[in-house]
Amino acid sequence: MTSYFSILFFAVFLPLVVAAYGIAPRKARWVVLLVASYAFFWILSGRLIVFILASTVSVYGLALALDAQIRQRDERLANATSGKRAIRANAKRRMRAILGAGVLLNVGMLVALKYVRFFGEALSGLLGLFGHGFVVSVPPHDLPIGISFYTLMAVSYLVDVYRESVRADRNLGRVALYLSFFPQIMEGPICRYNQTAESLTAGEPLDRRSMYAGTVRILYGFAKKVIVADRLNAFVRPVFGGHYLFDGGVTAFAAILYTLQLYCDFSGTMDVALGIGQIFNIRLPKNFRQPFFSRTASEFWKRWHITLGTWLKDYVYYPVSLSAPCKRLTKRARKVFGNRYGPLLASSVALLCVWVINGLWHGAGSQYLFFGMYYFVLIMAGGLIEPVAAKAALRLHVDRTSAPYRAFQTVRTLVIVFVGEMFFRANGLSAGLAMLRRIVTDFSLGAFTSGAIFAVGLDGPDYLMVCLALAGVLAVGIAQERGRDVLGALCERGTIARWAVAIALFMAIVIFGAYGASYIPIAPMYAKF
Repeated sequence: MTSYFSILFFAVFLPLVVAAYGIAPRKARWVVLLVASYAFFWILSGRLIVFILASTVSVYGLALALDAQIRQRDERLANATSGKRAIRANAKRRMRAILGAGVLLNVGMLVALKYVRFFGEALSGLLGLFGHGFVVSVPPHDLPIGISFYTLMAVSYLVDVYRESVRADRNLGRVALYLSFFPQIMEGPICRYNQTAESLTAGEPLDRRSMYAGTVRILYGFAKKVIVADRLNAFVRPVFGGHYLFDGGVTAFAAILYTLQLYCDFSGTMDVALGIGQIFNIRLPKNFRQPFFSRTASEFWKRWHITLGTWLKDYVYYPVSLSAPCKRLTKRARKVFGNRYGPLLASSVALLCVWVINGLWHGAGSQYLFFGMYYFVLIMAGGLIEPVAAKAALRLHVDRTSAPYRAFQTVRTLVIVFVGEMFFRANGLSAGLAMLRRIVTDFSLGAFTSGAIFAVGLDGPDYLMVCLALAGVLAVGIAQERGRDVLGALCERGTIARWAVAIALFMAIVIFGAYGASYIPIAPMYAKF
């Protein structure tokens, strides 16, 4: 068993967990989920389980220490007749030290495991520029599954206890389950403690509606993964691996197909995770909201990987923008640039921090850092240009609410996304720049008119299957964009209609999934981030 998308997981592991959960007493059901989560982690990462154990124990103990400081502060304030400001200041100073230790420990483990080699290579290159031959060498090593995800969840738990928006949990097992719940450990979603902790330990009984809805969602996600994403990999992999062999037209097509592949892979995995949670009546937060209907780059990131975006907003953007140095910068900038553009200068500092972290969070590579800076520049430029664009549209009598204008905005955003994902997938920044240069200087449709495009991994039936599957995904997306609960409406249908859909999805996966010698099975793509 290597991931959710393995026969052993769905044929053995998940049924055993569901059965054990169903027969266990209600108070013990969360223990079944905890044991299953650690078993899943051990199967996939073995001895690396020690890192999630260290993270769990550290945040558990430090959260209790924060809670003790809060109680001591409140007791002293209740008994004090003067000096209350000093009591609050002293408590805040101690709490900041505890929080800092927790963040440093957990982020430090992530950096040590995931980024030391990247930083070592960067340092070696920098020293080489100054004539030094010293090489910082870090041998390759494995990463625990989900370390980038559970680290952010651990940090958010500590910060929320510090902010007093949640109380520290005195049960180590419940904290462990929050961080390790097996449907979300590989690719998220990145949950907050107050979002899932209660439902994880509630031990809600299994019921037919939830089991059916969860099963259909799992099948839908599985179909997106194995029919579309895995099939497209046969084209994407050789083009990105040998981009110098293809003209700009094929390169641009590969960028588009990779974006679709990544969406179907990642959103499909999220459907599987949410579906498994739904079986146990555990509601995990959504991670996607029809991102390809976005009209700006900023809106795209409010619809794509939503839980990462909201985490960065709440735990990076707001703390930085509301910090004392940024407040002073805003005050000075208002005097120089006015009330419209002055605050943008200070907010750009916070936004820069967000996108540096966003880029590096995805991976230790120059292409990921460039990916973050790409969106930072575009979103900042959008904020600066928007007032000018609004005035120009008013002067030119352009209706910005009209369907043609909205379509233009959507197409423009899609181009931005395709280019960004091309750099994201490229084998390094230099390869991404070379691919962009090929698109601009050597664009040709020759491979499409000659039929050579059918010789790069995919043939006609493959493209037909991808188009049909994407048409189905698009139809569901349009319905959801219009506010329709597709899965909820399906659950209200009669028994024959409901099970016809489930069986059809299952048969589509079996018949049309990308299997066989010509397809290389790929693990969930975001698991490596």
